[in-house]
Amino acid sequence: QVQLVESGGGSVQAGGSLRLFCAASGYSSSSHCMGWFRQAPGKEREGVAVISRDGSTRYADSVKGRFTISRDNAKNTLYLQMNSLKPEDTAMYYCAAFGIYGRTFWMDCQFDYWGQGTQVAVSS
Repeated sequence: QVQLVESGGGSVQAGGSLRLFCAASGYSSSSHCMGWFRQAPGKEREGVAVISRDGSTRYADSVKGRFTISRDNAKNTLYLQMNSLKPEDTAMYYCAAFGIYGRTFWMDCQFDYWGQGTQVAVSS
């Protein structure tokens, strides 16, 4: 009964910023790792950022230094702060959470639960 709901996406010009939100229910965000993924039309899904249960973070090279993943355990919410956005950041962004089956594995976290996504479009 884990549910993840993303929000905060939108259309921005290159160089702009967006903050994405992922509200979790039926799940404790502090118990396990969580992450953000993205997928552009016709492209394969790629990992963006992960935050581990100990609070450590890891990023794809393409976003390192521009994006920051964080969480608020009291609010059971995951965030992705995106700065200096580029057109190549355009994609559907998905929130993902740990699951025991681990159908997707990336950056030392195994994921089974996914949100429906929030669209990010960056124009040049």
